[in-house]
Amino acid sequence: MFLSGRIEELRRRYREARLGGGIDRIQRQHEAGKLTAWERIEKLLDPGSFIEFGTFVRHRCREFGMDKKFAYGDGVVTGYGTINGRPVMVYSQDFTFMGGSVGEMHAEKIARTIEIAMKIGVPVIGLNDSGGARIQEGVASLKGYGEIFYRNVMASGVIPQIVAIMGPCAGGAVYSPALADFIFMTGKSFMFVTGPKVVKAAIGEEVTFQELGGPDVHSTISGVAHFVYESDEECLNGIKKLLSYLPSNNMDDPPYVEPEDEPDRTSPELDNMIPEDPMKPYDMKDVIIEILDKGSFMEVQELFAPNAIVGFGRLNGHVVGIVANQPKVYAGCLDINSADKISRFVRFCDAFNIPILTFVDVPGFLPGTAQEHGGVIRHGAKIIYAYSEATVPKITVIVRKAYGGAYIALGSKHLGGDMVYAWPTAEIAVMGPEGAIEIIYKRELAKAENPEELLKKFVKEYRERFANPYYAASLG
Repeated sequence: MFLSGRIEELRRRYREARLGGGIDRIQRQHEAGKLTAWERIEKLLDPGSFIEFGTFVRHRCREFGMDKKFAYGDGVVTGYGTINGRPVMVYSQDFTFMGGSVGEMHAEKIARTIEIAMKIGVPVIGLNDSGGARIQEGVASLKGYGEIFYRNVMASGVIPQIVAIMGPCAGGAVYSPALADFIFMTGKSFMFVTGPKVVKAAIGEEVTFQELGGPDVHSTISGVAHFVYESDEECLNGIKKLLSYLPSNNMDDPPYVEPEDEPDRTSPELDNMIPEDPMKPYDMKDVIIEILDKGSFMEVQELFAPNAIVGFGRLNGHVVGIVANQPKVYAGCLDINSADKISRFVRFCDAFNIPILTFVDVPGFLPGTAQEHGGVIRHGAKIIYAYSEATVPKITVIVRKAYGGAYIALGSKHLGGDMVYAWPTAEIAVMGPEGAIEIIYKRELAKAENPEELLKKFVKEYRERFANPYYAASLG
């Protein structure tokens, strides 16, 4: 039959498209411990839900022998499907064809995917595994990157953008993930603007791929990566979990999940979590986990700026964004990195209708020339701007210390906090009692026969009169 022959031809071409760069290259991908572009999509999305578009797109380059190199799809699989029944757009770069390099048509497919996601109001997920720009296509490749970057910016704050780095990501390729909301990295991935060879040629420094831009670097030092997982499968499951906290777009509400525990339950454990000695550290995560719905806390950027905690959780099934100080690290002081971490997270929550719950135990901003020279003033101001600008519900709990400008910055009433609670252990003041007394009673202490005893006396009086929640409550 005439039609059956045409249908068989179509099926043959689809099968060929699934092979990407060929069986040998697929085998090499597996030997490297990585899934293929198609395998990643199949593990990410609900079974049978993926619909591909742009299957037969091919590059148009004829230079440098490119007329003899082609694969259907041009090195990227694009389409839509569902995750736990929710529609998403997805693109997955295929390293088996020319190292997943980005050419004009490859980029056009990605840009189109983001564009459709904006139009229909669904999250877009990118699975990156690319050697960077396709050099053979020259400036056409750069044009393609620009088209992607523009869509990333236009989609910012409109739909959630999630990118997983599952292989190499170098040069211009790094900026699209940087413009997304969340970056995942796998154990064998890396990302950097300039690679080890260029670094050595330019400044003589010898460095490995992992030392320059591996997941350990970006999750602890640079803060570029929000989540790190060892394998592709773990990474894809992490994306699914994150998506369960996010709305489909900025006009939608985050997903509700029926809680396992009672919303009006009491938590006697909280009574013993805060040490009697205000100088003694404790783990703020214990407080957060106890208050949130059972098993609902998902921390973001756990290893970066650990003196601050941000993440998602649920209260009575409803999603909330968590911001907190961590007294175990730098006594919970704010610094340059924690300011960036907090402000970016607050602005994301505000864009996507996620209420913000802040737990405060902060003695101030971290002192020192490194912080001042690094611009802690400029970075600290970002927190003030983010909280002031946020229009979502903002609830703040002052757990212990709330001193000076750091107190103001962290969701205080003065920046539009809707409700501010203080535990009996709260100390709300311009600075710590010891520092305040040394300034106020400088002359008396200098003349005293026993300055240490007098200091203790003044500190006790100051704490009883001013550095407590009742004095702050009396001022409204």
